[in-house]
Amino acid sequence: MPSTDNLESSKAEPYLRQMTSFRRTRTAILEGTKSLISVGGLHKATMIDIADTAQVSRATLYNHFRDKDAVLRALLESEVDELFHQAHSLEAIAWRISSDSALATLRRTDPGALAQMLSSAQDELWPRIRAGLESVLPSVPERELALRWLIGQCLHPLSKEEISSQAALLSR
Repeated sequence: MPSTDNLESSKAEPYLRQMTSFRRTRTAILEGTKSLISVGGLHKATMIDIADTAQVSRATLYNHFRDKDAVLRALLESEVDELFHQAHSLEAIAWRISSDSALATLRRTDPGALAQMLSSAQDELWPRIRAGLESVLPSVPERELALRWLIGQCLHPLSKEEISSQAALLSR
């Protein structure tokens, strides 16, 4: 008689494979979208181009995202999560922002769209960003000042030396 652990495990396997496949596809779509934005800005990231770059069918793309805005939103959320997952200091966070190729292209090709994304004060991403900064800055005033400094770098990036000296001042 098979054990219940083995039975439960065998029932869960198809679901786990399906979720792994879902995450892989979603990651490919988001990476493809970022790549397209890095090369040509937002206007180069059409749903057809995203599907082609991610090497998924259009139907698969639309199963994951209803439209381009949904893809862009998911990419933004993913980038914010990755930013704070990978970087454990204000300096590292700032450098990732200043050196991001997609942001560099957006500054050049779509500055209005970038400014609009950064100025939407009611967006639900701001609390996530503030929470991410909590791990590197202890007080609310420091986090708020750092947040505004980081927003500035999205629009006007700094050199590694400037980031290092300014991050040290903000982290005191």
